[in-house]
Amino acid sequence: MSVSAEPTSVDPRRNGSVPADTGAARTDTLRPHAEHAFADELAALAAQDDRPRPARWRLSPWAVATYLLGGTLPDGTVITPKYVGPRRVVEVAVTTLATDRALLLLGVPGTAKTWVSEHLAAAVSGDSTLLVQGTAGTPEEAIRYGWNYARLLAHGPSRDALVPSPVMRAMAEGRTARVEELTRIPADVQDSLITILSEKTLPIPELGQEVQAVRGFNLIATANDRDRGVNELSSALRRRFNTVVLPLPETPEAEVDIVTRRVEQLGRSLDLPAVPDGVDEIRRVVTVFRELRDGLTADGRTKLKSPSGTLSTAEAISVVTGGLALAAHFGDGVLRAGDVAAGVLGAVVRDPAADRVVWQEYLETVVRERDGWSDFYRACREAGA
Repeated sequence: MSVSAEPTSVDPRRNGSVPADTGAARTDTLRPHAEHAFADELAALAAQDDRPRPARWRLSPWAVATYLLGGTLPDGTVITPKYVGPRRVVEVAVTTLATDRALLLLGVPGTAKTWVSEHLAAAVSGDSTLLVQGTAGTPEEAIRYGWNYARLLAHGPSRDALVPSPVMRAMAEGRTARVEELTRIPADVQDSLITILSEKTLPIPELGQEVQAVRGFNLIATANDRDRGVNELSSALRRRFNTVVLPLPETPEAEVDIVTRRVEQLGRSLDLPAVPDGVDEIRRVVTVFRELRDGLTADGRTKLKSPSGTLSTAEAISVVTGGLALAAHFGDGVLRAGDVAAGVLGAVVRDPAADRVVWQEYLETVVRERDGWSDFYRACREAGA
């Protein structure tokens, strides 16, 4: 027996958000979902999108890619870039979602996997909240379904007693589900996705029923293989995904652009100073992170030891945002070397024994000798004292 459901609207009150058609998120929401934060852009794209759309997609694949990469529409509407990186990577990811293959976004920590996943779901389904957050303790019920035990004990197994997972809801409604940090989920729980992805069916043996996915359903997972506590995907499960690797930014200019854009967005929600006043410091933070990450100075002349941390773009964004907060609340509002020094030190020195040696060597042999960096050198020395 099959159980199917017509696509239903998502309750706009869930998670404290408001309907996308209001054009804005609630002013007291610290971090609105993508479909609310960029509702105007999504609406403008939908209004001018005359290309074919897969079943239950809000936009065509071309418009989804434009939403992520940015551009200017014929009516002059500017679509801001959500992802700065190779266009082909985005095109392959979007195209995958238009097929019967699930999408696996793979990359080192901090390569915007979660960010891209959220915006893809927002553009395709208009709902990025059908989310399973992977951890070492994620149970199978988070992917399949659970039970309302009060109803289960009172009336026995029934559809009313069943609590659908985000994946089950996405299947029934023809939407995009998201699974974050798939490789952190225990292997036996991961494998509960195999039937869902291969047969597009979720059996409910307790009821002798099943939920069949309706057209429009797909799944985006993110994973990295750098962190500890990673569970390898089985070959059977990996075959159900089309894997797209999100690379680190190719150039310093691209990384500075990414950090600047994201910090501006965060700063507006936190009432922090404007980023343009701190572009020089952003460039220095990015330079330090890239050189230590690559094990080589920007001019290619000096080899360096790399610390144990990833020093990702996401960590650079965190360092700069923290620096802006310091500048706003304990300075003159202008981002300076002293505002980012402690954050840089905290990001680099994760292992107090090994990483501190790496940092001190870099500080004395590179930063100290670099023209125009004397204020940064002094600030870092004071932060590490």
